[in-house]
Amino acid sequence: MRRLALLLLLVAVPARAQVAPDPVRGDHGMVVSAHRLASEVGVEILKQGGNAVDAAVAVGFALQVVYPTAGNIGGGGFMVIRKADGTATTFDYREKAPAGASRDMYLDSTGTPRTMESLVDHRAAGVPGSVAGLLSALSKYGTMTPRQVLAPAIRLARGHRLTYRMARTLNGERTNLSQFPGSRRQYVARDTVRGWQDGALFRQPELAATLTRIATSGRDGFYKGRTAALIVAEMKRGGGLITAQDLADYKAVERPPVTGMFRDVGVISMGPPSSGGVILIEMLNLLEGYPLRRMGWNSSAYVHRLTESMRRAYADRAEFLGDPDFVRVPTTGLTSKRYADSLRRTIDTLRATPSARVDHGRPVAYESPQTTHYSVVDRQGNAVSCTTTLNGGFGSYVTVEGAGFLLNNEMDDFSVKPGVPNMYGLIGREANAITPGKRMLSSMTPTILTRGDSLYMTVGTPGGSTIMTTVLQVVLNAVEFNMDVQQAITSARIHHQWLPDELRYEPFGLSADAVANLSRMGHRVIESRGYQGRAEGIMIGRGGVRLGGADPRGEDTAVGY
Repeated sequence: MRRLALLLLLVAVPARAQVAPDPVRGDHGMVVSAHRLASEVGVEILKQGGNAVDAAVAVGFALQVVYPTAGNIGGGGFMVIRKADGTATTFDYREKAPAGASRDMYLDSTGTPRTMESLVDHRAAGVPGSVAGLLSALSKYGTMTPRQVLAPAIRLARGHRLTYRMARTLNGERTNLSQFPGSRRQYVARDTVRGWQDGALFRQPELAATLTRIATSGRDGFYKGRTAALIVAEMKRGGGLITAQDLADYKAVERPPVTGMFRDVGVISMGPPSSGGVILIEMLNLLEGYPLRRMGWNSSAYVHRLTESMRRAYADRAEFLGDPDFVRVPTTGLTSKRYADSLRRTIDTLRATPSARVDHGRPVAYESPQTTHYSVVDRQGNAVSCTTTLNGGFGSYVTVEGAGFLLNNEMDDFSVKPGVPNMYGLIGREANAITPGKRMLSSMTPTILTRGDSLYMTVGTPGGSTIMTTVLQVVLNAVEFNMDVQQAITSARIHHQWLPDELRYEPFGLSADAVANLSRMGHRVIESRGYQGRAEGIMIGRGGVRLGGADPRGEDTAVGY
């Protein structure tokens, strides 16, 4: 009788997706990013005859200038490229642990983590990869020179107007930024009473000089010469670990994408050291076995299956994922349909499985917060999906004096100690332990979708541990519920990451009935205080029109032409 009662509860009316404006249309090209000026830079490059890679590289450098919260040359990221001929590749420019890093560098004499050391200050920074990655992609798949694609960013660094939101963000971080002289000089308003105002002219002359060196000398303008010397001097002042040799040795890596299928849609995403693509495909494979559309969007039945799939995939992430140059990652096994079938059999469709009873699975096939995402599609149909990060907002809060850019705090993305959560609550184990020269595990999930031989959609998001579940839900919204790209991005989201054992949902994201049903099923359901992610996407509509969707959770902007 109790089982029948639970079954009846699952037919409650689901919450509705939020009303969304129409997508932005572009007949020839589309750029979607976290800032209007950066999106306009991308379209400027496309109009000059550049392709999607040229535009993506230009947007990446422009975001360093106009969106210092996460846009970066002092951090790293991942780029997924699908050419118009259907071939696909990825660039891994994730940061690396310096040669002087050690496994227990953030533990005290009793083995207790000193958590702030991996978050704030010079020792939190990994060797930056963004400049190497962007220029590598430009050299191999772009058509323009570094001077051409960096020109807009240099222009903006010499002066642009702050938005209301960026002025408020800089003012809100004044205390943290003031800890370090370079950050205080660059980002803290001289009028400490009024702070930065909406529309204030924001000049970054040191950053303009750094970007000019990169435009002139390529990667040597960052990893050698004056910029490298400034980074090393900053490390010496603050007791950091990055050396001139670390910078000279850094290389971006071109890797094959991870791929899968969900229904009739092909999935092209980022492989390790990002966990994003693997875990996204694992979750999609698990969910493919359910009639999701019949359940209704964000109904309790639908959310329950999403949650149980997320729970199992994140348990696998903690156990298996790491830098493939250092550990064996069972990518093929984790993304196989057969493995998903075996995991699905462990899901009770009427009761939550406590995370304490969920361990990692046993895939058989081994193979030898603050982030930003942008998407570009050009006239020819080339597509780029790129996610880049400093980790936390403003990274380590350390600005390289004389160079004008912030350094990341990505060392926190390693497992500081197996079983101890990072700043996003993610658990890691041996596969992600600190090792000199190793790339820390990431959640970034830049993704491109296809239907048949045609480009269908690009998508990605920031959000720390919520990145993978955000991308999952945007994909499901589009594929399962036939939402357009703006609706798919605007709609409310939920999140579960195995540990802590909590099902979180955005404000107003679930109906009261759904929350009550899920609670009766054994889920610990919590309404989040804030919103989840800031997704950017492009969908190809009828006649090949480019449809851009920008997340209303921020100042994100789609610009087409």
